[in-house]
Amino acid sequence: MAVRSEQILQALKKVIEPKRDQNIVRLDMVRNLQVDGNTVSFTVVVKDPGSAFEKQVQEACRRVIHEEVDRDLNVDVELDNEMISLGDDITVGDASGEKSQQKSGGVLNTIAVASGKGGVGKSTVAANLALALADEGYNVALVDTDIYGPSVPKMMGMEGEKPRVNDERKIVPLEQHGIKLLSMGFMVDPEKAVVWRGPMVTKAVRQFLGDVHWGDIDYMILDLPPGTGDVQLTIVQTIPLTGAIIVSTPQEVALADAKKGVAMFDNVDVPVLGIVENMAYFTPPDLPDRKYYLFGRGGAQDLARELDTPFLGEVPIEQIVRESGDDGLPVVRSHPDSASADAFRTLADRTVEQVSIRNAQKDPTQKVEILYR
Repeated sequence: MAVRSEQILQALKKVIEPKRDQNIVRLDMVRNLQVDGNTVSFTVVVKDPGSAFEKQVQEACRRVIHEEVDRDLNVDVELDNEMISLGDDITVGDASGEKSQQKSGGVLNTIAVASGKGGVGKSTVAANLALALADEGYNVALVDTDIYGPSVPKMMGMEGEKPRVNDERKIVPLEQHGIKLLSMGFMVDPEKAVVWRGPMVTKAVRQFLGDVHWGDIDYMILDLPPGTGDVQLTIVQTIPLTGAIIVSTPQEVALADAKKGVAMFDNVDVPVLGIVENMAYFTPPDLPDRKYYLFGRGGAQDLARELDTPFLGEVPIEQIVRESGDDGLPVVRSHPDSASADAFRTLADRTVEQVSIRNAQKDPTQKVEILYR
């Protein structure tokens, strides 16, 4: 049987870096993973050269792969001491247009949750994904980059709250339900519309990403506005995204726009981690064994196969999802035993798996320079 990268990464999760008490896959220490027939090769990036862990990690990796996957595999483990953090350096523009270097803190993975059109539940997916990741023990931030229609303050029960600025003139994100939050909805009067042209939106997004004291974050979830406009281009020019998740509903009009969203990220060399099908089916509470496919069946799954992109799961239609978002406590926390909460936890698990594969097999994404002609 052919060995898959997922099997190798699953085995390597048993190798623990003692100082941080986390496995080497979670810490993004496995790079250049290749599986070629009976040979597995990869690099382990260590932070402390000369430590006892560095001296033992190669043999530990070989041992767990032989024990968990196949004793007959040839395992080639190299060491490197260059610790790379995706998102350490962020280039932002000041008011004069000059570029300066800002530190975002230790943001390991930055995930954009996007859709080609509005109304598909993208913010609901982003919020519940963030909470599901936090429930698994990750340090998580949720950034609402929809300047015109921010949803995070309402969905996270933080309407009317304002972030403070520290002594270094950095914004300190708010915290709620165990995750760090930032949204334009915290900055402006919720009763007033934000009437801004593109350059003002661009400046605000760059400030969100560069002038914030985030601290150590395992997963930063960016809730993008619908479409393929200024905000999306600003983000890929400002930070190196780990990858993007595309949210769609099953009907054809939504799938056509989701396809455009995938194409946009492909055009700027941002890996698409997968597609999520929201509002996939309805199950009446009194008929738990029935599924009614109100918007069509399996459209996002078919699109994922067509584009050779992972399918990350389907989320059912449940009234409690809407009610929980309106009440400020998303369904993952308010109704953890519901079908929707289970779907969001599956999404979180598959996202972590795809990020692990992406980080182990591909070079870090670079900020994109977009030239206008």
